[in-house]
Amino acid sequence: MTESYLAFGKTPWDTIGPNLLQLVLGLVAFAAIVYICFLLASRASVKAQDWLKYLIFLVPASLLLLIGLVYPTIRTLIMAFMDSDSQQFVGFDNFAWAFTMPEILTVLRNTAIWVLLVPLFATALGLAIAYMTDRMKRAAVVTSLIFMPMAISFVGAGVIWKFVYDYQPNKFKPDIGLLSAITKALGMTPPNWLLEAPVNTLLLIVVMIWIQTGFAMVVLGAAMKNVPDEVVEAAMLDGAKPWARFIRITLPMIRSTIVVVLTTTMIGTLKVFDIVRTMTGGNFSTSVIANEMYSQSFRAMDYGHGSALAIILFVGCLPIIAYNIRQLRLERTER
Repeated sequence: MTESYLAFGKTPWDTIGPNLLQLVLGLVAFAAIVYICFLLASRASVKAQDWLKYLIFLVPASLLLLIGLVYPTIRTLIMAFMDSDSQQFVGFDNFAWAFTMPEILTVLRNTAIWVLLVPLFATALGLAIAYMTDRMKRAAVVTSLIFMPMAISFVGAGVIWKFVYDYQPNKFKPDIGLLSAITKALGMTPPNWLLEAPVNTLLLIVVMIWIQTGFAMVVLGAAMKNVPDEVVEAAMLDGAKPWARFIRITLPMIRSTIVVVLTTTMIGTLKVFDIVRTMTGGNFSTSVIANEMYSQSFRAMDYGHGSALAIILFVGCLPIIAYNIRQLRLERTER
């Protein structure tokens, strides 16, 4: 590395030095501004201190939101009605393209399948595991193992499961893929899992369910522990069986938590990108909206189509968020 720098008459410090100096100066300037603000606040009157608190804590956060969220959203909305170079207004042509092109219709269908299956199965599995481990001895070991995928990034999970789905066409070589090895052990010929549609989409969905089940288990398990013991004991005295207690008492009392888990998982699933990009790159009819948005914007360099897909994704999240807010308000009024 040093020799390559010297070949151009430079040293590593010529590149690293200015960047490091800018970083240090930025940190010093930030610390100085914070110190001056707190110094002024300590010497101001009580009424002025209240306004300075708003100024110090809210204004920077508001500016960051405007720069990092509001402005990009407005710009994306404008670009969704422009051509690929954002030079000419084309009206709703980009949205018409999204809902008429067979390839994009496949993307929308795949996204709908993800949004339906992942929250349903992840929540159901998390609820079942939380219920079974509620009274179990040493449940921490089981719950830790199930929650562990949450600590893995989506890219890491995609790499792990890509090995599981690995296909070896040569019969004389051992199978790396666990699923192919199991299939051969059962006397069947495994397909090339990630190339066979629509099975490949379902196999990618399994990865997301594997990750989200731990989240659902922890949240729903905590909600179950908040169910009053007096209510459960009263049901036991009335002769209610465990399944009846679960259906008639536990589920109604944790209904709001189930809604939160479902809606949170739905929003995360709508935005799924890493798993698809890592495992198939969106090929073989596995692409979803977030991946196609990336491909159109930064591969095909068509900002109009990419922005239209981003708006469709944004609009898809709004009803879920609105429903979640409505449920939380209803819960507060009931209290």
